[in-house]
Amino acid sequence: MIRLAFALLLLLQLPSIAFARGAPDSFADLVEAVMPAVVNISTSQNSQGNERQGVSLGSGFIVTEDGVVVTNNHVIDNADEILVILSDGTELPARLRASDPLTDIAVLDIDADRTFANVSFGDSDAARVGDWVVAIGNPFGLGGSVSAGIVSARNRDIDSGLYDDFIQTDAAINRGNSGGPLFDMSGRVIGVNTVIFSQTGGSVGVGFAVPSSLVQNVVDQLIEYGETQRGFLGVTLNEVDNRVARRLGLPDRRGALVVRPTPGGPSDKAGLLPDDVILRFGRAEIGERRDLTRAVAETPVGKTVPVTVLRGGERLTLEVTVDRRERALARAQGTPAISAGGLTLQAATEEVREAYGLPKDVAGVVVTAVDPSSPISQTLRQGDVILEIGWDEAREPADVARQLERLREVQADAVQILVQRGERLFYETIRP
Repeated sequence: MIRLAFALLLLLQLPSIAFARGAPDSFADLVEAVMPAVVNISTSQNSQGNERQGVSLGSGFIVTEDGVVVTNNHVIDNADEILVILSDGTELPARLRASDPLTDIAVLDIDADRTFANVSFGDSDAARVGDWVVAIGNPFGLGGSVSAGIVSARNRDIDSGLYDDFIQTDAAINRGNSGGPLFDMSGRVIGVNTVIFSQTGGSVGVGFAVPSSLVQNVVDQLIEYGETQRGFLGVTLNEVDNRVARRLGLPDRRGALVVRPTPGGPSDKAGLLPDDVILRFGRAEIGERRDLTRAVAETPVGKTVPVTVLRGGERLTLEVTVDRRERALARAQGTPAISAGGLTLQAATEEVREAYGLPKDVAGVVVTAVDPSSPISQTLRQGDVILEIGWDEAREPADVARQLERLREVQADAVQILVQRGERLFYETIRP
């Protein structure tokens, strides 16, 4: 009787196990359907005398029948010539239509009077951890390479920029896969493969893709306007950690902490104050800082939005009219910038401070862009302020650039830097 009861118990448990699905018998049908829309991208720069140099390789995918290609910005950045290679080996010239360094997305136009196979975006928000995915790209120049894996994690923040919200996958992604599509099992693009974590430069099963929920909005704006039009709140934010929660007597760590509103900016005009905790922005619940960053960015410029804040234990609702982020950044672009070691560096001028919500008394060198393909993207992000490098004070961008160059010349293994991020000061180690 005991054995019979045990067998019946196992039978009763079987339906709960039946939901687990094995690997597909083959990915061949999916790959055959989408492969014609996946392209390899070759770029080059012209030196003096118009000699080609600095050839680099990447991937992309066609999203319209007239030949609009989506790829990573770092694949085509500073390119003088762009060549798109179709799956059948046809080589066609392309030109940059528009790009967005903040999300590392670029849109190209293929110069050809013909129609093209194309793919559509899927719903990355519907992707679940454990779902199967397929990556197609141009690793090491070996075009049309296919790898499969699963969604390992979602909503990854790898400190590469303001809008980090990556899909993590164990599908093999290597050098040259950048800009290529990550497909779901319906053959729709749910991500753009962008960066890997690796000590060797090869795939170790930890790759990251920008989700389609973010990419599609950026691509639509780049196609329609030739640029992005993001909302701007004008505020320095930080996470609500345990220390902040204890200091403010908060019941939990939800929300985004207001460190400092930019004087005269939208948040200042709306009445936001230091130590306010933003819990809701419009319809978006704010669980952490990047939830707010993304919600603001996706808000139409000029729209007035209700903002729920916790102040002194009481909930308040304020009205904020969203400005345009690009307008603030344009004012900062008048400040000279230096590129070094995968970083774009600018002095902490009034325009730069305003664009990145930095306090008036900040001193140091501001990181205004980070190349996501650079190892340093794992350490620094846009808006960080470098105060010291190798124990020397960082007063000007040229100081940091010279130090990095000197350390590279002597093949230094690592260097310590002092960084200000919001109200935090911390030391980090970077490899020049």
